[in-house]
Amino acid sequence: MLDTPKKNDPRGYVCLVLHAHLPYVRHQECEYFLEENWLFEAITETYIPLLVIFENLVNDGVPFKITMSITPPLSSMLTDPLLQERYVRHIDRLIELAEKECVRTKNQPEFNATAQMYLEKFRLCRNVFVDVNQCDLVKSFRRLQDKGVLEIITCGATHGFLPTMQFNPNAVKAQVEVAVQSYHEFFGRSPLGMWLPECGYFPGVEKFLEAAGILYFFSDAHGILFAEPRPKYGVFAPVYCKGTRVAAFGRDIESSKSVWSSKEGYPGDVDYREFYRDVGFDLDMDYVRPYIDPIGIRINTGIKYYRITGKTETKEPYNHAAALDKAALHAGNFMFNREKQTEYLASIMDRRPIIVAPYDAELFGHWWYEGPDWLNYLIRKLAFDQNTIALCSPSEYLAENPRNQICSPSFSSWGHKGYSEVWLESSNDWLYRHLHKMEERMTQFAQKYPDAGDLLRRALNQMARELLLAQSSDWAFIMKTGTMVQYAVRRSKEHIANFNRLYDEVRTDAVDEKFLALLESHNNIFPNINYKVYA
Repeated sequence: MLDTPKKNDPRGYVCLVLHAHLPYVRHQECEYFLEENWLFEAITETYIPLLVIFENLVNDGVPFKITMSITPPLSSMLTDPLLQERYVRHIDRLIELAEKECVRTKNQPEFNATAQMYLEKFRLCRNVFVDVNQCDLVKSFRRLQDKGVLEIITCGATHGFLPTMQFNPNAVKAQVEVAVQSYHEFFGRSPLGMWLPECGYFPGVEKFLEAAGILYFFSDAHGILFAEPRPKYGVFAPVYCKGTRVAAFGRDIESSKSVWSSKEGYPGDVDYREFYRDVGFDLDMDYVRPYIDPIGIRINTGIKYYRITGKTETKEPYNHAAALDKAALHAGNFMFNREKQTEYLASIMDRRPIIVAPYDAELFGHWWYEGPDWLNYLIRKLAFDQNTIALCSPSEYLAENPRNQICSPSFSSWGHKGYSEVWLESSNDWLYRHLHKMEERMTQFAQKYPDAGDLLRRALNQMARELLLAQSSDWAFIMKTGTMVQYAVRRSKEHIANFNRLYDEVRTDAVDEKFLALLESHNNIFPNINYKVYA
């Protein structure tokens, strides 16, 4: 039986923010599509482990509050029947592979326990996905929000990097308003906050957020620290953006780096599982062939037997029990550091400080295998082992502290070097001449056709979908980082070409209904979109 949670009057707060996002990848024209594995891996390694931990915390009576952004593309994919069916097929293959691995390693005790661990995990994932949730994980996250332990916020409609759209206000407006509409459809309420894609802020974006009913967003540290005037409390209290009642919360550098950095943070510890050694590459091709790409491309299966060990090619076998012990130790260290940080801040502030620690959700479980366990240990330690800090959501903090300094935050992002370099440089700058022209044309048609008939309305709505999908920051990011570049370029060019063909057909009053229906079935995000959002 658990101890009673601490009855505390905390001196400050920690706001843990998990940003859950994947680009919209859905290819019904193919029986198997490699990039759909991005979703399936995240379901197995991140989303289901997080759901299990949150549900166990609720069942154990542990008080907690986590802020989580679930983007419209991710919500759409998680609720798509085609992708749900394909995930079941995916997890069934993993269960079969893990069963074979338990047999293969039966005389290798240093690996067999890990094989058994994977088999147990994959079976749990199938049970949670199929039997508990009837293949719809969004409903589970929604239930947790309804129970008051998650504060789920939205994001730009397709995770478009808003600073590159600032000279076409209707493009920014559409990314915000379509996201809010989508959130309402999935979660049955209006979102309180918004994760600006890539934390990309430009002065004035808050006016679009306020018009859509958004109360707050997050900024990287320098977006707040370089605000005008300089914030009295730095990033440890929100500021209201000048001329609005929209609050900006700044990221705390210290708490962020200790978790996301593989060099300076916890995930790089020698006892944690090594991400880059996978049986999909290590074992004989004939053995793994049924579990990799059908054309024979070796891919990660998720079964990995080694620990990080250190900066060496010779890796030691993974020991899950030792890794969990280290995760508990690191959770205690994180809590201790936040306590000391809070004690100092509380001594110099006239209100309780808030330490904002945002991370990509996919870090937990996918990149850092023990990340969900670390989070579980941290939440329980915060509830039972101290009384200095408490978990808090941004809306709760604003309710407690309705009076805040008024500032004009600085242009910023959380990308490399803090501005736009990742999403606007030589590898991807060719995109923007097309995106800007599409934005202009979409606005032009939204104004020209205020009351379109059925076929024209469908064409204009699909043009809006193609534009939004082309704007996804993921494509420019992939081009910059050099991973799966061919796919990112292909997707970008396809959406541009689709939009331009529809534009020409609308302009000449010659809409091809068969082509339009094909696009509607393939790129079917935002089924209730209204092109007039661009008017």
